[in-house]
Amino acid sequence: MTDASTDSSSTPPPPAPATISYEGKHGKNPLEEASFAAMCRRLPSVLGHTARMAWAVDQRAVVLLLVCQALTGVAAGVLLAFTARAMTHILGAGTVSERLHAALPALVVVAAASATGRISSALSSYADGRIAPGLMTAADTALVAAVCRVESSAYSEDGFADRQEAAEVGVTRTRMMVTDAQRFMAALIRMIAAGGVITALHWLMLPLLLLAVLPAGLGAVLSARVDYETHYANVGDRNVRGMMRWWATDPRHSDEVRANSMTGYLIYWYRTLSQRIDQRTLTAAPRMLRIVLATSALGGLFLLATWATLAWLTATGRVALPIAATAVVAVQTTLAALSQFVTYGAALFHTSLYLADMRGFLDFATDRAPQRGESTIPERVDEIRLDDVVYRYPGKDEPAVAGVSLTLRRGEILALVGENGSGKSTLTRLLAGILLPDKGRVLWNHTDLAQADPGSLWSRTALVPQNFATWPLRARENITLGQPRSIDDAPVWEAVDAVGMRDAIEKLPHRLDTLLARELFGGAELSGGQWQRLACGRALYRRTPLLILDEPTSQMDPRGEHQIFEKVKAIASERMTIVVTHRLENTKLADHIVVMEEGRITEQGRYDDLVHGGGTFAELLALSQDR
Repeated sequence: MTDASTDSSSTPPPPAPATISYEGKHGKNPLEEASFAAMCRRLPSVLGHTARMAWAVDQRAVVLLLVCQALTGVAAGVLLAFTARAMTHILGAGTVSERLHAALPALVVVAAASATGRISSALSSYADGRIAPGLMTAADTALVAAVCRVESSAYSEDGFADRQEAAEVGVTRTRMMVTDAQRFMAALIRMIAAGGVITALHWLMLPLLLLAVLPAGLGAVLSARVDYETHYANVGDRNVRGMMRWWATDPRHSDEVRANSMTGYLIYWYRTLSQRIDQRTLTAAPRMLRIVLATSALGGLFLLATWATLAWLTATGRVALPIAATAVVAVQTTLAALSQFVTYGAALFHTSLYLADMRGFLDFATDRAPQRGESTIPERVDEIRLDDVVYRYPGKDEPAVAGVSLTLRRGEILALVGENGSGKSTLTRLLAGILLPDKGRVLWNHTDLAQADPGSLWSRTALVPQNFATWPLRARENITLGQPRSIDDAPVWEAVDAVGMRDAIEKLPHRLDTLLARELFGGAELSGGQWQRLACGRALYRRTPLLILDEPTSQMDPRGEHQIFEKVKAIASERMTIVVTHRLENTKLADHIVVMEEGRITEQGRYDDLVHGGGTFAELLALSQDR
């Protein structure tokens, strides 16, 4: 008999990454039905929004930028005007020395205007360099703050992660926005100045130049539209790829990856998804090429007409030779300004699409921020009561918690037990006000959490979740969570002692000042059980009326588990304590045990009563002991 594990002929190929498709309003490209005129009308609002953002970051730099832009425009106009004067003298009658002497004043002005323009351009770049980093930091911070402040239920809404990923792209593009806007405005000012001069030379020149550059503008905007369509189609795949990259390269999962022979599949999966993303980009390339070729050819024809017109005007004597020479310089200057105006205008529009995603997500996050009341939760809470509470996660057909009524009093320890998916963790989130019920009420004393100030409420809670965070902070901040109760470390060491971590902390290179991130230089790492003790230490440090421990000892040895529960019992009289656990022997410490099934309470009582009750609790306990 052949072992299937070694028979390559019977081994199926690795599965490709799932195809992600989205429906509904968030799965539709907002540019699918956008017209060219509508896209062009967006630019003034984009410039205004950019100016307001920049003003909020660095007002002095904005003023300097505006002054420099104005000087650049004036210098461009003066440069062309006095070039015309110089050309008139240089190509006029008289000896070479006489003509140069006559042109000298104009040439001095030309040199001064050129120097002014260069200095102004350098100062503009300096001002841009001051504004852009602060602007990106402000946008990045606003995005992080928005994600942290939304209601927890928003994370479960369709499209949340993908809209967030699109907003992340908007943050990275923010830095480009100021640069594009600055160059766009500089080109606009130079174009106006040069256009005024060339119109004064002959009225027919400016319309022809505009026609020569207009196809390039149309091509740039259409190319931006194609590029954004490709970006929008790839949002979901890039989001999943980023998640997988993080999981595959995180050192905490390295053992599982290696021991389970996942390296080959992960590389295959990552390469396959990347190729899928690249393929969309490559598919768009022919469209981009057709746009560029068509608009470039049309623009070339109009430019040829411009030069032919200038030659005709000169040959027929309608424009004097010195004026024609000036017109050549003016045409080149105007053409360069027009090209930059179109190029940076399109770039500005292109970037604005990504910033629109960012602003849209920030507005969405603002709408999903807690909209609750202003009632304050007192420092002493004697009772928490749930009245017929129902909660259904977005997109789910069945409620996670269905009609639960429960009362918890100060000094009591409540144990929540049940099979996976029975609603235990959701119930604790409702008790803590992290989620608000779709139906029913959660009352702290007599305050409905829907009417309570979230900051006041969460300052009265302490939670150790199943999936606790291993923050890349110093050991001290991993206990205090950045909220020290005093200027000395006595309360911190008290929490460290309570969870049996003093020896481990004292062995760290810098004790409480040690950075708990092995990946960073000078950092250290804790074991899984030590991290879980530290997470419990955070909750004990807070000294809040409500303490929630969701599988708090799942990674601990028996000594650590015993120590934690002894401490929980010792401080129970000062607060309400909820323990979620699958280790039913641990529920002996509870004053009251609640058994949940499919979001409902099916049994409740004391340990001894439930053990002999013949219900689900007794069945689960018997199964845990049948090893």
